Amino acid sequence: MNDTTTTARVAAVSSNGAYSFTKPNRESITLLTGLGVEGDVHAGVTVKHRSRVAQDPTQPNLRQVHLIHRELFDEVARAGFSVAPGQLGENVTTEGIDLLALPKGTLLGIGERAVVEVTGLRNPCPQINAFQDGLLKQVVGRDEEGRVVRKAGIMGVVQQGGRVRPGDSITVTLPSLPHIPLERV
Repeated sequence: MNDTTTTARVAAVSSNGAYSFTKPNRESITLLTGLGVEGDVHAGVTVKHRSRVAQDPTQPNLRQVHLIHRELFDEVARAGFSVAPGQLGENVTTEGIDLLALPKGTLLGIGERAVVEVTGLRNPCPQINAFQDGLLKQVVGRDEEGRVVRKAGIMGVVQQGGRVRPGDSITVTLPSLPHIPLERV
């Protein structure tokens, strides 16, 4: 099934070559096939997140690209928090797309050439509270049935490289049925 979302776009792009919770905004980033964001500390074939490396440094990197929906910043602002693109460590801040509702395996065409395959949900960590005390409760909680709800974005792997800039359009290609809901990666 191919669902093209014409209103979805890139609001900002960010990267950082050093371990840091936030990532500075850039004029553009380059996605590298099978690796992630060029020059970003989390790029690579195997896992780069410190906690994952400590568990098993040989596991595949399913977290090459971190995407967050800009609409989350509006939501947390209503609770008194001020968050801007890149401050939660994401590489691509999107607008006009419900990232959290996408199924596993969705392909996101970003800009002219780049394609990111969605692998799962970001699992928010306590560093979010170090950034702004109390923010973690805004991006992870429980629904009315007691299930954990993670809102801090999604993760993906680069299927096709390319340059990504603010303002670029995003197209969505859903995987074949049955759709598999996103879980933390």
